[in-house]
Amino acid sequence: MMKTMTTSLSASLPTSAPACKASASQRRRPWRPAAAGLISCLVLAGCAVGPDYQRPDMDVGERFKQASVAADPQANAGWVQARPGASELRADWWVSYGDAMLNDLMATLQEQNVDIRLAEARYRQAQASLQSARSGFFPTVGSNASIERSGSGGGSASGSGGGSGSFGGGASNSYSLSGSVSWEVDLWGRVRRTVEAGQAALDASVADIGDVRLSMQSALAQTYFTLRVTDAEISLMEQTVQAYERSLRMTGNRYEAGVAMQADVAAARTQLENARTQLLALQRQRAQLEHAAAVLLGQTPASFELAAGSEVPQLPTIPVGIPSELLQRRPDVAAAERRMAEANAQIGVAQAAWFPALTLGAQGGFRSGQWADWLTAPARYWALGPALALTLFDGGARSAAVGQARAAFDIQALSWRQTVLAALQEVEDLLVQLRVMGMEQVTQGRALESAREALRLTQNQYEAGLIDYLSVVQTETTALSTERAALSLLSDRLSASAQLMAALGGGFR
Repeated sequence: MMKTMTTSLSASLPTSAPACKASASQRRRPWRPAAAGLISCLVLAGCAVGPDYQRPDMDVGERFKQASVAADPQANAGWVQARPGASELRADWWVSYGDAMLNDLMATLQEQNVDIRLAEARYRQAQASLQSARSGFFPTVGSNASIERSGSGGGSASGSGGGSGSFGGGASNSYSLSGSVSWEVDLWGRVRRTVEAGQAALDASVADIGDVRLSMQSALAQTYFTLRVTDAEISLMEQTVQAYERSLRMTGNRYEAGVAMQADVAAARTQLENARTQLLALQRQRAQLEHAAAVLLGQTPASFELAAGSEVPQLPTIPVGIPSELLQRRPDVAAAERRMAEANAQIGVAQAAWFPALTLGAQGGFRSGQWADWLTAPARYWALGPALALTLFDGGARSAAVGQARAAFDIQALSWRQTVLAALQEVEDLLVQLRVMGMEQVTQGRALESAREALRLTQNQYEAGLIDYLSVVQTETTALSTERAALSLLSDRLSASAQLMAALGGGFR
């Protein structure tokens, strides 16, 4: 474009030379149309084609459905309806569990988790893309310097009539130094819409970081809770193995004394080996959980070790607000909304291709065949003027681009709506899960008390010789199963509470 513009302006320079002898008022007149044109360009530059973004409305309800269901007064539901004016969910929501080790692990997660660092790298990529789009507001300045030596072959030729001639010439030098300035006036808002799309993409990247961080925090918390409950189960199984070993010795002594049968000894040994097998399975499960925690922390499993803990974190009470808060709190909803805004701006970028592009350019420099004359006045040249470009026929490419941009916006709008619906469902599911599991823990506690009492009575009866050992085995198996079921239920409640924290946005805003 610059080469074509320079040629046309150079052809018009001789006709404008006589104007230098005119009066001062006459010299000013040719600039009046240019000034009027510049003012017109500035006025037109205030408009931008394409639809202005407005987030679509969506009815999410006034409250969660499960929040209106009364919980069992004897059970801790794990959440309460937040009161108006109450403090929002904390960004460091894991401190509510009161576990110092979990707090330390979360601090390490922020710095070393690979997924979080990957999301931050994508944010920097979006930041650079926005800066690239903003560069369209400014002119492009370039320079060029060259030295050339050229020539053609020389010689003579004789014709059939006895005549002779010569052709070719000697070598010559050419020295050139030039600079250029080019600026595309954003008449139709193409650059502004591009910047608007870049800013929305950058905001979406910020939300993506929050989404990944919240997801990793929830995954680490769930892994940690399961590991701590597994520690409790291992401790329970170690105590059980010790108790079964004593039972086997006692049964063997009773058999040697002729009080017990050989079948009682076989049953005691079977029970002990089954308990040892379950203990080994729990130790394997704990090792795998420790490996998962190491990867979440950005470390190799071989370099990470988490000491066994004797205490399981306590279930906190989570404040649950109104559904509309999800639209501001949840980072995945915020990211989907920002991508919808980005797609809306891209419609304007596509529509701007229908209008002509106005480029203002200037070029000047020195060009000479002699080095001594390179920077002298006769060697100077310059060019200045606008260029207007408009595509007249493209086979429907621009129409297709606009249609594609509109379809992309519809996709993002539906994706945002689906994200909101999925978020509402996730919260509702976790609310009912925590509420019902609180009730289950009440009944499970009563079952555990009964199982322990039945085991005590059965063992007393066996020692008194009133029943055989098979009855004791059945009671002990039931008691152990009930103990492990209670721990498993606690693990599920802790994991569900961490999921609810994340589903509510985890204090993202």
